[in-house]
Amino acid sequence: MVNMNFYPTCPNPELTVGVGRHSDMGALTVLLQDGIGGLFVKSEDGDDAGKWMEIPPVPAALVINVGDTLQILSNGRYRSAEHRVRTTNTQARVSIPIFTLPKPTEKIGPLPEAVEKDGVALYKEIVFQDYMNNFFGNVHDGKKSLDFARIN
Repeated sequence: MVNMNFYPTCPNPELTVGVGRHSDMGALTVLLQDGIGGLFVKSEDGDDAGKWMEIPPVPAALVINVGDTLQILSNGRYRSAEHRVRTTNTQARVSIPIFTLPKPTEKIGPLPEAVEKDGVALYKEIVFQDYMNNFFGNVHDGKKSLDFARIN
C-alpha cells in the first residue's frame, strides 16, 4: 500500500499534529522523505529512552521502519518503531510511505523458531484483518495497538 501525505506550512507547528504517535501495522515501511524533515522516532533504549529524535532527511536515501507485524512474527526480537510526523513553519512537505502488509485473511503470530528460541510466545496468532480493524478502530496511542495481539 502506498500513501502520499501532504503537510501544509503551519505558523505554530508545536500546536499541530501531522500524524500522531503510532507504530505501523505492517511488516516493513519504506519511506521516501522530502528534504524538509519532520519525522520523529521515539527512542526505546539507553540514556535517550523515551525521547523523541528527529530523523534528518538524507538525499536519495530511504527510511525503513519495522512495523507491528514483524514484531509479532519475531516474537518481539524486532521492535516496531513508534514515530510521529510534525509540520514545519517554513515549508509545506510531502512524504511517501510504502507499507508491506500481509493479506487481510492471513494469520500472523510468532514464528515457531522464535518461540522455540525464546521459550515462550509473547503474541497470539490472529487474523491480520482483525488486527487492522483494531488498529483503525481506536485512537493511535503510541504502540498500544500491539496489546490486541499480546498474550497477557
